Amino acid sequence: MRTVTTRAELEAALAAHERPRALVPTMGALHAGHAALISTARRHAATVVVSLFVNPLQFGSATDLARYPRTLDADARLAEASGADVLFAPAVEEMYPPTEVIPTINPGPLAVRLEGASRPGHFAGVATVVSRLFDLVHPDLALFGEKDAQQVRVVEWLAAQRSDQIRIMRVATVRDRDGLALSSRNQRLSQHGRQSAARTIPVALSLVAEAYASGVRSVGTLRALAERVIASEPSVELDYLDFANGDSLAPLPDSKELHDTGADPILVSLAAVVDSVRLIDAITIP
Repeated sequence: MRTVTTRAELEAALAAHERPRALVPTMGALHAGHAALISTARRHAATVVVSLFVNPLQFGSATDLARYPRTLDADARLAEASGADVLFAPAVEEMYPPTEVIPTINPGPLAVRLEGASRPGHFAGVATVVSRLFDLVHPDLALFGEKDAQQVRVVEWLAAQRSDQIRIMRVATVRDRDGLALSSRNQRLSQHGRQSAARTIPVALSLVAEAYASGVRSVGTLRALAERVIASEPSVELDYLDFANGDSLAPLPDSKELHDTGADPILVSLAAVVDSVRLIDAITIP
């Protein structure tokens, strides 16, 4: 694997590799979830590029940006072991040169609710940096984890606006043995917080899936089942538990009977705060 930090180095590295080319965008602090993205890319492309860039446009405060973990050496080892050919780890000035005007991309209605409501401007930052990476890497395929469900929809929307026909591949959420979705944020949880999160967040979503599979179709009933699980742990503060059309992300009211939605998938997403750490998770039903 070759590690590059400039656009010129990236261009030279890409010229030495064949297509099809897959891109796995990351902000570093890589874990087994990222490894799954990279290994999946390896099975679908001749060349796998992993980007490692802590994007300042995605952060609401300088403090959050500064404390985001930066573990380049460990990330490089994981990326190479998982099958990456090129690791692109640029500085901010390389991604957003002060001499260039980089237009901000507004994803519109997809970015307004859920994480967008809690983190204003976040998805404009995501869309802008991903568009920038697409322009630099020119991938045929880009891979994203399903845990960040709203982000995936924003990226799918972005790809649909472009003329280069980049295919977006969703990769299933990777979970730890206790069921908690893998995330770099998990490192900040105390032992008690970790246990509380694992006993509630994935359990609540699994209960929704199981109830739906058993024939429960009322959004209100499914919501009540999940909220009861979250409420059982006082240390877990629920931000939202949302039922939405999986394509438009339009919310579904509690009065909705899910069999009325036809073939559209239903996105069930959840955000909660544990130990002052905000965790998100999501599933799609059916």
